[in-house]
Amino acid sequence: MTHTADVVICGAGIAGISVAYHLAIQHGLKEILLVDERPPLSLTSAHSAECYRNWWPGPGDAMVGLMNRSIDILEDIARNADNAIRLNRRGYLYATADRGRISSFIAAALEAASLGAGPLRLHGDYPGLENIEGLSQYTPAPAEGFEGQLTGADVILDPEIIQQHFPCLAQDTVAVVHARRAGWFNARDMGVYLLQRAREHGVKWVQARMEAVDVVRQRVEAVRLQSAEGSTTIATQHVVDAAGPYLKAVGKMLGADLDVYSELHTKAAFVDHLRLVPRDAPLLIWTDPQQLAWNADERAEFASTDETRWLLGPFPSGVHTRPEGPADSPIILMMWDYHTHSTEPAFPLEFDPVYPDIALRGLARMLPALRAYFDRMPKPVVDGGYYTRTRENRPLIGPLPATGGAYVIGAFSGFGMMASCAAGELIAAYIMGSELPHYAPAFRVERYEDQEYQKLLENWPSTGQL
Repeated sequence: MTHTADVVICGAGIAGISVAYHLAIQHGLKEILLVDERPPLSLTSAHSAECYRNWWPGPGDAMVGLMNRSIDILEDIARNADNAIRLNRRGYLYATADRGRISSFIAAALEAASLGAGPLRLHGDYPGLENIEGLSQYTPAPAEGFEGQLTGADVILDPEIIQQHFPCLAQDTVAVVHARRAGWFNARDMGVYLLQRAREHGVKWVQARMEAVDVVRQRVEAVRLQSAEGSTTIATQHVVDAAGPYLKAVGKMLGADLDVYSELHTKAAFVDHLRLVPRDAPLLIWTDPQQLAWNADERAEFASTDETRWLLGPFPSGVHTRPEGPADSPIILMMWDYHTHSTEPAFPLEFDPVYPDIALRGLARMLPALRAYFDRMPKPVVDGGYYTRTRENRPLIGPLPATGGAYVIGAFSGFGMMASCAAGELIAAYIMGSELPHYAPAFRVERYEDQEYQKLLENWPSTGQL
């Protein structure tokens, strides 16, 4: 193994691989070392929901700018690989049965349009939007491909149009928002493509643990690694913390106390052998809080103990699903973050055994046909990973102020796959001294030292998680 490197990247998940790819391909850097004690793409990156979107709230247009750029790169990868990553632009469909939420749907679409996500198209009438022509024709998104398709969002308030195009939704659905520059792709294949291209251009990967960073006169001088073969010191002037759920621990080696925490998030997959979720559906999201539909015997049983009484209480919004795999696949994914709390990352992961049943019942509020599985649900496969995040749910991308030559890329909180292409490009630009995009300052660690930003954090309007 080489004992010198221009850049050492700690973490071979999608974020670290993206940094290596951009340094090697875009800038021609030769001595790049990826370090991870596990195989590449095998921790959090291996359990992605694989979705993407440019539908993000403010303040400011930084998140939309980052995601638009990342999707640009993602689309270039798809073109160059003959869309082997199966990128689609089916979109995200947000649905509600609460008329009181229509105003928030409209406000979100107007905000997204103002931030650069694309125009609002209105299907139906809404007071105060007389300047936006109500459209009677709605254009569905094709199931495959991404070229030449709509951006922005369609807000549909006409129940006939909703049921015409989305008959699977509950009959009392009163509004949907179809965010268009969104969809999903094969994240594993995308990560493998980036890694293969990077290695073709000289990037090396070593399976080892980063034990320490040598800092001299407040500047990175070397890293110390421990592997099965023993300990090694690598002389380098640049270290990138791309450690995912271990971002904080590696940050401490670089003199940074990163204000991040982790949450365990879960997803479940099962065979929808009754084909109740349309195979050409977008990502379907129910935006209303709810209580689960238990029968009388179940309610009595759950009410009898403190350990199960919570199942009778309110559940949050955000349960969502999508079809997984090609058109002939019967698999669907179910996702619902009904319990999230800060926790220390620990492996192997342990999941709530009732998660699949709870997620299924939550989805049945949006997709009533799924009630057919209540008595006999096909055996699910449950997995997930840690969302490492900042308090306002914006990533950390940039140099670490306390130590010259140290950088951080992480705290993606479940949107690492969709953000990684632009985030890796941004770190590469910092290292190489290239021109930075307008959104770069919004993701630097120093933002927390700004008093105006601190005031903004006290009333942060939205995490933008879905």
